[in-house]
Amino acid sequence: MPADVAGLVLAAGSGSRYGGPKALVEYEGSRLVDRARALLSAGGCAPVVVVSGAVTLTVPGAIVVHNPDWATGMGSSLRAGLRALSWSSAQAVVVALVDQPWVGVEAVRRLRAAWSSGAAPVAVATYAGVRGNPVLLARSVWPEVAELADGDVGARPFMTAHPDMV
Repeated sequence: MPADVAGLVLAAGSGSRYGGPKALVEYEGSRLVDRARALLSAGGCAPVVVVSGAVTLTVPGAIVVHNPDWATGMGSSLRAGLRALSWSSAQAVVVALVDQPWVGVEAVRRLRAAWSSGAAPVAVATYAGVRGNPVLLARSVWPEVAELADGDVGARPFMTAHPDMV
């Protein structure tokens, strides 16, 4: 598999319904943000960018960028992460949510393999036939994904507008 796939962890939320930032929650001995970074790295993604917001994060092995607009939702964090990767040579990015510790490295590898096959510029993990996260976005779609990302829906508006690209 090519090594030109970056990783992006969306970890900016305050976790208001949860009672605190999910990025800092300990699960099986490590913070969720560290687990998400490790998942993407183990799946062959480099560099890995973590988008922070409600709290300042230090994440070994990751580039942390702050989203000052984190309170507006996941869309602004996705835009901040894609903007941070604009300097990189990555031709795609796997976007993961910080609060999904059960996602395994094989899901990341399958996304990368699907994209490498040239089938479509967007690959989405599915669970029992239902689309979920993580999602892989080819660099060619980043501008429109960023333009359409709004509120807490991330890349969904792009995928709805372009079902043929998924």
